[in-house]
Amino acid sequence: MRIGTGFDVHKLVEGRKLILGGVEIPHHKGCLGHSDADVLLHAICDALLGALSLGDIGKHFPNTDEEFLNISSLVLLKQVAIMIKNKNYQISNIDSTLVLQNPKISPYIFQIRNQIADVLQIDVQQVSVKATTTEGLGIEGREEGVSAQAVCILKTL
Repeated sequence: MRIGTGFDVHKLVEGRKLILGGVEIPHHKGCLGHSDADVLLHAICDALLGALSLGDIGKHFPNTDEEFLNISSLVLLKQVAIMIKNKNYQISNIDSTLVLQNPKISPYIFQIRNQIADVLQIDVQQVSVKATTTEGLGIEGREEGVSAQAVCILKTL
């Protein structure tokens, strides 16, 4: 069994779509980044990569590479899933938390979980996604940014 953790944060800006867990969430701001800046999927990728000591998302998908400009983070997650399989591991479970003041994420949680499970080819019951606010404190509370954290357990095939 291997355990990994991941964390990511992105600035919120006008003129970008807010993509969380591969789902477009209606909001007047979106995350700034080289890819689609899906902070949740980036944290999950880092947790999965970390569990196998494969480095982080920036090592495999650098923001200096035009190949990854505006790419869907679902594509990156799929590549990470292939790396896991190639190392003879499988995902036992993923637990993740989004941290943002607005918009409310609860109406989209099931869709996000399904999207992640579909890409990773695992059961939706193996994917937990939660959301919380910071009660107006910090970059998330001031609606300047969004952060996410994730933990995963991998087991051998």
